[in-house]
Amino acid sequence: MYKLLHELPVDLGDRSYPILIGEGVLGELDLSGYVDGSQVMIVTNNRVSPLYLEQAKACFPGKTVDTVVLPDGEKHKDWQTLNLIFDALLEKQHTRKTTLVALGGGVVGDMTGFAAASYQRGVPFIQIPTTLLSQVDSSVGGKTGINHPLGKNMIGAFHQPEVVLIDTDTLKTLPPREVSAGLAEVIKYGLIRDADFLDWLELLIDPLVGGDSVALAEAIYRSCGCKADVVAQDEREAGLRATLNLGHTFGHAIETFAGYGNWLHGEAVGTGMIMAADLSAREGAISRADFERIVQIINRANLPSLPPASMTPEDFMNLMAVDKKNIDGRLRLVLLRAVGDAVVTSDAAPENLAATLETFCNQQR
Repeated sequence: MYKLLHELPVDLGDRSYPILIGEGVLGELDLSGYVDGSQVMIVTNNRVSPLYLEQAKACFPGKTVDTVVLPDGEKHKDWQTLNLIFDALLEKQHTRKTTLVALGGGVVGDMTGFAAASYQRGVPFIQIPTTLLSQVDSSVGGKTGINHPLGKNMIGAFHQPEVVLIDTDTLKTLPPREVSAGLAEVIKYGLIRDADFLDWLELLIDPLVGGDSVALAEAIYRSCGCKADVVAQDEREAGLRATLNLGHTFGHAIETFAGYGNWLHGEAVGTGMIMAADLSAREGAISRADFERIVQIINRANLPSLPPASMTPEDFMNLMAVDKKNIDGRLRLVLLRAVGDAVVTSDAAPENLAATLETFCNQQR
């Protein structure tokens, strides 16, 4: 028996859409009302398709449903794999009335959204995220794209979905490492916007790591509420939305340095948030006690707290120079003004940034 737990709106005027959160809803909820035409193309990967593809097809009664199965992994978030989606659409003669459906984690969601933004100059798409990280972050807000060898997510488009369907039951097949990676993005919301949520997470972090379904459903709901509110205020990251990237500038540098897929996105963000907190403390914005509190909850989520052993401050600076937040050659970072309050700034003292990089890189040697 399925249960629809929450419905959250993402308020974008005539492009508004709902986030539907439930238990056992995949395969039970009829999503055909979000499809204007008769054609649907489900994009998934070879890890998710044996688990959930048939259930996803059942969400579109009366529609012609085709599928394309991509190889799994961040290393495949590239032009070559993106073209597999276009190949399938063209081979099956999908028109501009088709709807793409992303069934999988953040890689599948980002690539499907980018394909939808590009195919015949833009077609609708639906998000059905199956990992914790994609459920609380990447499926909401319309950021789509692929990686480049020189920088993560540097090629893409803003393209909002028609609906986001989150079935918390899909987390039952998620490996513990990926649960932890998703919790990095959950913790982020507490750090940047909601200190009370961070308090709640500190109390419930052990059940969350252990996969407790009730705790995870609440964490997803509260995280999506934060994300929906930010996106409604700043859809294209002109200001406020950039605060959602706490830890990401450091984290993306780690992912690119390590090779896409060797560190999970959430693992890199976890380390990046600790580095951003350290810099925030050096800037005098938060106390060392606040910093230690942040380190503790990230460690309790089984996330790494140091960058790769061979990574140098010079590696960080070179890779962080290729960041979408940077303007006119100035490095812009998301830092904390307090626990629960973040800011995007290009005013961090260079000596403080250098000290943070030296500290974290030297600890690995």
